Amino acid sequence: MSKRFAIAGALASSTLVSFVQAESLLIMNAEVHTVASQGILSQASVYVEEGKISAVYANGEVPKDIQADSTVDAAGRILTPGFIGTNNILGLVEVGAVSRSRDASDKKADITFDASLAFNPKSTLIPYTRKGGITSNIVMPHGGESLFKGQSFVVNLSGEFDSVIRANDAVIVELGSKRKGSRALTLQKLANALEDAQKAIAKAEKAKDKSKNKEPKRKELPVHALLKGEKLLLAYADRATDILALLKLKEQYQLQIVLVGARDALLVKEEIVAAKVPVMTSAIDNLPNSFDSLHGSLAMVAELEKAGVKVILSPSGESHNINQLRYDAGVAIANGLSNTSALAAVTANVADVFKLNTGRITAGKDANLVLWNNDPFEISTKVDAMWINGKEVSTKSRQDALRDRYTTPSDMPRAYTK
Repeated sequence: MSKRFAIAGALASSTLVSFVQAESLLIMNAEVHTVASQGILSQASVYVEEGKISAVYANGEVPKDIQADSTVDAAGRILTPGFIGTNNILGLVEVGAVSRSRDASDKKADITFDASLAFNPKSTLIPYTRKGGITSNIVMPHGGESLFKGQSFVVNLSGEFDSVIRANDAVIVELGSKRKGSRALTLQKLANALEDAQKAIAKAEKAKDKSKNKEPKRKELPVHALLKGEKLLLAYADRATDILALLKLKEQYQLQIVLVGARDALLVKEEIVAAKVPVMTSAIDNLPNSFDSLHGSLAMVAELEKAGVKVILSPSGESHNINQLRYDAGVAIANGLSNTSALAAVTANVADVFKLNTGRITAGKDANLVLWNNDPFEISTKVDAMWINGKEVSTKSRQDALRDRYTTPSDMPRAYTK
C-alpha cells in the first residue's frame, strides 16, 4: 500500500485532521483503553490500515519512519473501542406510533423471521445512536405469537447499505408470564422442540442409508443449529424459576444461552455462574414491572459481575435513545461496578458472546474506535470523533440539524412564530 504523507510528529494539541476514507490512520497521544491485556495506555498511539487495527503503541514506541494517510492528535483524550448496542430494534422502527414505519414484528413471524431484510441503514436514528459512542449493534426483533420470536442480526452503524454484518445470528425466545395462558406451556413447548430436534438428528446419524434421510424443514434448521452449538439462544426470562428451567435445558442439550432481562438473577447467581451463562440486562431497570421482576436492584449488575457472571449492559431502548447505553453503564458504576468492568460490559463482553471482531483495541480487530472529550460514562461527556472500520463517521443527527435550523439567523421563514 502506498503511504502519501510522512508523519513528522504530533499535530497541535487540539487539532483533528478529518478525512473521508483514508487508507491508513494514526491516532496519537491518546489515553487508550484497550479492554485487552495491555490495559490502559497513556500517551499511546493506534495505527489503522484497511479498516483494521494494525498496531497499538505505548508511549514512545511509535516507529519514527511510520507513515499514514491521516493523523489525529488526541491530545491526551480517551480512546475506547466503539460501544456495541444490544436488545433493541434500531433500523426496524422509525416512529413507534406510526404503524407503517414498524418492521420489528409480525403476527405470523416464527423462528425463521429474518428482520434484517427490512433493516434501514439510512434511519435518522442511526446518527443519533452514534452520539452515544455506539458503532455496532445486535438488533433483536420482537417476532409474533410464536414461542420463537425470530433471529437477531448484527450491524455496524456506518449508515452504509452493506452495514448488515451477519443475518440470522441468534434465536430469540420469550418466556415468563402471559396475559392469557400459562408460562408452563411455553417452557414445555421449548423443551419439546429441543427434544424432537435431538431425536431427529440422532435418527439421521444412525441411518445406514444417509441418502434416504429427509431434509429438515425450514423451521427445524435453527433448532438443529442450537443443538449443534452453531447458534446462541437469546432467552427473555425474569423470574428465578424460569431462569433455572433454562439452565436445566442448557445442561441437558449443551446449549449456548444468553439470559436477557433476568431481573431475578441475583436469587440464582451461583447457578448462573456454574452454568457459565452470560446475562444481558440493564442497571437502570430496578423497579418491578410485573410479578416476575420483584428482585431487581441498582446494584444487581455489580453483584452479578462480582460473583463471576459475564454481564452485557443493555437498556431496552427500542429504537430510540439507545445512545443512553453509556448512562446505563454510569449508573452501574455509581452502584459498585468498576469503570473497567463497565467498559467491558458494552464492548468486549458483547464481542466475546456474539463472536464479533471488535470490542477491543488490539491488532487485528476492526477499527471501530471512539475518541471522547472526557470520561465516556460522565453525563456531560461527548464524542469528539468516531471511526467505523477505520472510516470517520459523523455524529450529527437530525435533531442537531433542526436545532441549527431554528437557532441560526436565516433568510428562510421560521416554522413557528410567537
